[in-house]
Amino acid sequence: MKRIILLLAALSFSVPFIAQKNDIIKTGWNFGPLPVVGFDSDLGFQYGLCCDIFNYGDGTNYPQYNYKINVEASTYTKGSSILRTYGDFKTLIPDGKLFFDITYFNAPKFGFYGYNGFAQTFDPDRSIPATLPDGTKSGYYMMSRNQFRALASVQKTITGNFSAALGLAYYHISTDRLDLKDYYGQVTLYDEYLDAGLIRNYEKNGGNVTQFRVGMVYDTRDHDSDPTSGENIEVSLVYSPDMIDDLGFDNLGLYLSMSQYKSILSDRLTFAYRLLAQAKLWGEIPFYFTNNINSMFFRKMYTEGLGGNASLRGINRNGVLSEGFAMCNAEIRWRIYDFKFINQNWQIATNPFFDAGMAIQPYRLEEQKNSGLYSGTEDGVHCTAGLGFKLIMNHNMVVSFEAAKALESNDGTGLWSNIGFNYLF
Repeated sequence: MKRIILLLAALSFSVPFIAQKNDIIKTGWNFGPLPVVGFDSDLGFQYGLCCDIFNYGDGTNYPQYNYKINVEASTYTKGSSILRTYGDFKTLIPDGKLFFDITYFNAPKFGFYGYNGFAQTFDPDRSIPATLPDGTKSGYYMMSRNQFRALASVQKTITGNFSAALGLAYYHISTDRLDLKDYYGQVTLYDEYLDAGLIRNYEKNGGNVTQFRVGMVYDTRDHDSDPTSGENIEVSLVYSPDMIDDLGFDNLGLYLSMSQYKSILSDRLTFAYRLLAQAKLWGEIPFYFTNNINSMFFRKMYTEGLGGNASLRGINRNGVLSEGFAMCNAEIRWRIYDFKFINQNWQIATNPFFDAGMAIQPYRLEEQKNSGLYSGTEDGVHCTAGLGFKLIMNHNMVVSFEAAKALESNDGTGLWSNIGFNYLF
């Protein structure tokens, strides 16, 4: 799905400011509302509004903010919708911060490409049953999914740049076969997985997931949203007790992420990379949660992979489902031009990038091999390359456009593109 966000106006209100080091020093409250306009041929027109709200206090720590709150509400004319609010409070807890996220996703058309990456054959030209009208699109790699997500994470400094972190998350996920009228009469991969037992009958309609997270954070970045130097490391254990559905899906996982930002030319040119790995230590994960990335602090609205704008840009969204995965994102961030507009500090930047990742713990692989839904090849490395452009306000609000291409046809054909917010990491 492509989304177009029109930056018609960045209406901003702030208290008086002073100039220092060529930047307008922001103080008090700062508002950045943006209209959201988009179109999808299956879901219809998208319309809504999103708004970033910042509080910079007396400006002493600018460009760091004291509080950030984001609200987005958008809908599609054929029923899909996104409702989200999140907040990042840096001064509410002494020497710490509080992050929360509450989101509802309604997706009557949600990609499902099977398990374990290359172990599942991808055929973008899969034939349409002759009984359906000419021009009917294939829905073979689609299913229906709705998700409600609520998360809160607390970070508290222990010493220097080291912090302890605790998190609590809850997900309610509803899944089903594709149920859009334009696709009636088609058998989908979801149907075939259900018939083969790769999706259990008791998990086919989704369920509830509760997570308790505990970890450590090391952070020396100069900025949160637009870092040009430093590094950020998060290590956490994630325990998911099956305390609501009682279906046997208790599990314990490990999450590890390291991002580093190396200045090449002052703050104008930066080499940035992220290494991320996630593994199951014991237990069982339901099929509808194999795509979740268990970070305590979100940078993107979607926290799913591998594939899509939160992990491997250019690969089919959720194209690599597994119990454990590893990936690397690398990019050059070049701040091309700085300017002042409507009492705000703006930068235009570009970021050519390369992404790579693979499954390191397969999911129900032996069953997949015996099901007739196996390509004959276990998973390998998935690679993409692309280019992005950024419009940055006050080092904190980042409007992003990115386009990428998968280097293997099994990962998707055509040019992937996304317009949204924030750097990937």
